[in-house]
Amino acid sequence: MRLQDNVIIITGSTTGIGKAIAVRCVAEGARVVIHGLEEDLGKSVLKELGTDKAVLHIEDIGNEGAPNRLVDLAVKSFGKLDAIVNNAAMVVSSNIHTTDKTFLQKVIDINTVAPFLLIKAALPHLTKEHGCVLNIGSVNAWSGEPNLFAYSVSKGALMTMTRNLGDTLHRENGVRVNQINPGWVLTEREEQRKKDHGLSEKWYEDIPATYAPSGRILLPAEIAAGAVYWLADESGPISGQVVDLEQHPFIGRNPPKDTSTINVQK
Repeated sequence: MRLQDNVIIITGSTTGIGKAIAVRCVAEGARVVIHGLEEDLGKSVLKELGTDKAVLHIEDIGNEGAPNRLVDLAVKSFGKLDAIVNNAAMVVSSNIHTTDKTFLQKVIDINTVAPFLLIKAALPHLTKEHGCVLNIGSVNAWSGEPNLFAYSVSKGALMTMTRNLGDTLHRENGVRVNQINPGWVLTEREEQRKKDHGLSEKWYEDIPATYAPSGRILLPAEIAAGAVYWLADESGPISGQVVDLEQHPFIGRNPPKDTSTINVQK
């Protein structure tokens, strides 16, 4: 098992990519702290994984002291902390016209500041265990779509933080910090979001090749498989790296000729 006896905090893990990472980590021998906002979904994940392998914490990650409470729960429940996965995020539509200072600050607080505070709270324990941090970003960090302004800005800042701390914390504390940027993933919320936009019940079964050369979009379990590499010892001393997980080149790719068929959000 690649994560045998590791203890890992995974924020935003009651659903979607975070849940898939939690499930995969437990399958690889880890014990996890599940976190999110939805108590009913969290209890369902906890039941699936087992109370000997997981513990649940329901709280907005942006609350004052929330990162410290997550760290304290991990150590109290399992005796140590080996890694954190910063996955919780606000995925919200906005552009320059619909974004004001308060809205932008809220998105940055959740998507960038909260991950920083969790890293800071966990650092003494991660240093002791020569542990690691995995930040879950987005391909939108590179520039983002017109209707994902605030979200894209926050993920761009997260990417810079990963590169900065991936150097300093590795040198000074022996703690690796890396990031994966998922592309378009078929999470439960993404499935519902597209339905809310007026698409059919099975919209994901007919994705234009422009967006999905394979004929489908990514699955949460596929992102989780990539996450395990960065959490496991097999990634060695690699730190400060950002890897895009998408099925086509995102930077420098020719713009789609027809974007009228579907409204993409990653």
